Amino acid sequence: MKESTQLKQLDDAALINFYQLNGDTVYVGVLFEKYTHLVFGVCMKYLKDEDKAKDAVMSIFENLFSDLKKHSITYFKGWLYSVSKNHCLMILRLDKKEVPFIEATMEKVATEHPDEKLELERRLTMLKQAIQGLDAYQQVCIKLFYLEEKSYQQIEAMTGYNF
Repeated sequence: MKESTQLKQLDDAALINFYQLNGDTVYVGVLFEKYTHLVFGVCMKYLKDEDKAKDAVMSIFENLFSDLKKHSITYFKGWLYSVSKNHCLMILRLDKKEVPFIEATMEKVATEHPDEKLELERRLTMLKQAIQGLDAYQQVCIKLFYLEEKSYQQIEAMTGYNF
């Protein structure tokens, strides 16, 4: 208990430095406790959906484990705000691209094979529900790979996620 209180008194730079040195996730846990409300607020502002915002928060903090080891961060709070905002904007961008893809596919099938339209509509609905059941990180990757036909390298470059 005393150790937890001492950790909470450390500044962000020290927590990040200790995490980078020994990889102990307890330091990221302290950052999570300290900034969850900030990240959730940013996600709500952009996504306007509580469940999506919660998923985004978890995805953002999951990515911190690798991001904190890759980046040199001087002002964590500002950096985290930018990461959160960019993550939400990517989700919104992918959501907007998904709808035209589904509509275009359904229109194509309807004109070429009118009797298959209902089956395609059912399958696309199931696909959309399945994608929504994934965490935000997986949703982004699936949408970029399958709906936008991006390569693994392009996805890594766009998202900052590693393979």
